[in-house]
Amino acid sequence: MENWLFTARQPKINKMVLNRYKMRMNYTYPCSVLLSLGATLNVSGEIPVQKAEGPNIILILTDDMGFSDIGCYGGKFAPTPNIDRMAKEGIQFFQYYSACPICSPSRTSILTGMYPALLNINSFLNTRKGNIATESADFLDSSAPTVAKAFKNAGYTTGHFGKWHMGGGRDVDNAPGIKKYGFDEYNSTWESPDPDPLLTATDWIWSETDSIKRRNRTAYFVDKTLNFLKENKGKPCFVNLWPDDVHTPWVPSDERFDLYPNGPEEERQFSAVLDEYDRQMGRLFDGLKQLGIDNNTLVIFTSDNGPAPSFKGSRAGGLRGQKGTLYEGGICMPFVVRWPGKISAGQLDKKSLINATDLFISLCKISNVELPKGYVSSGIDMSNAIMGKPQERSQAMYWRFGRDGEGKEKNKSPTCAIREGKWKLLINADGTDLELYNLERDVKETTNVADQNTQIADKLKKQLLDWRVSLPNLKGKLLLSGTINKPNK
Repeated sequence: MENWLFTARQPKINKMVLNRYKMRMNYTYPCSVLLSLGATLNVSGEIPVQKAEGPNIILILTDDMGFSDIGCYGGKFAPTPNIDRMAKEGIQFFQYYSACPICSPSRTSILTGMYPALLNINSFLNTRKGNIATESADFLDSSAPTVAKAFKNAGYTTGHFGKWHMGGGRDVDNAPGIKKYGFDEYNSTWESPDPDPLLTATDWIWSETDSIKRRNRTAYFVDKTLNFLKENKGKPCFVNLWPDDVHTPWVPSDERFDLYPNGPEEERQFSAVLDEYDRQMGRLFDGLKQLGIDNNTLVIFTSDNGPAPSFKGSRAGGLRGQKGTLYEGGICMPFVVRWPGKISAGQLDKKSLINATDLFISLCKISNVELPKGYVSSGIDMSNAIMGKPQERSQAMYWRFGRDGEGKEKNKSPTCAIREGKWKLLINADGTDLELYNLERDVKETTNVADQNTQIADKLKKQLLDWRVSLPNLKGKLLLSGTINKPNK
């Protein structure tokens, strides 16, 4: 049986962790530790193709959208009636978390259901040299289990339309193709192994010479999604709709820009792009109705990480931090779910704690899709919450972001974090800069209460640092030798 996860990257596990695992105590250690113990798992085992009967799934992953960019979360920059309507017709969640405050690892967690650090994706994927600097692989291992593979094996037709950024682009020319990850059809941008030529006239993220202009990209990806659903009508479909709006650069049309004549130019540009983005979401929702599949389609709307720039926190609802930090503004995201006839309208869920790593197994549960043989998720089944029944979270959430030894810079957070219940603790891997917050009382993380809650702080610190030491330790020489990132033909 294949043991893909441990090739040349066995971490050192201390005896306490190993004994805790062997004894199977009441405390369930994070799945990344269990995987790191080297258990032989056939995590990419094939499942006989089934006749799927579940709903269509559309996962909309907005790029760099802040917690309060859209109106139903308090946004003031532009009206967002279409996304707001989606929330009114479904459930609006207030405690959904990205698994990392930056692009590539956050996307990896959604696709695999695993903490991205477990897969050596620790920051946005860059040049080979840049990836070594962030202790990251050059691309996501294509033998990793993915939600797309699971749905495809269950008889779904799968599509990915939009940004990829899990390998490929810059000088990384050996990344596996998108089909290797379980997608039947795709259109993507330059930061992928298979860039759409209509979007990539030059060797960069965007250009005015692109056939599809930057301001029209979201419309293009919505068109691709609707065409895919039309061509496969009658078949269950799983779709990633991952536009690269509302990420900078903000390049609105003149018509949209002129609708926002007041304020700083950068904020006007953002408002215009957000306005257009919402308009395209309206086209998507209207298209589902025109195709007659609206009532059999579960749509999830969220963001990969917090905003940048945050305009002094106004794009994050006053939450501390932004993209690139482990404070709430960097990882707490808007999250809206809609499925007419199956999910009651007008719900506000302020109780359920959901992590991006939960989506894989939760969507499989909702759709009666079998998980890959031997698969162990970093997340848990939160399908009850997604279907409208708030649920208590049964395990902690963990984060790693930033290089060890950097310390806490101005406006940056420590490099590791844990949330368990109402408590959130942040700390560097070397034990410095410990911060503890009671998020029920202090969601904006203004007051470090570690000194007043030493027992809780000590407990969470131990849990978090045990988890951190269990993670793979990717060294640059492995990348350079090709031990991990071998070309996938």
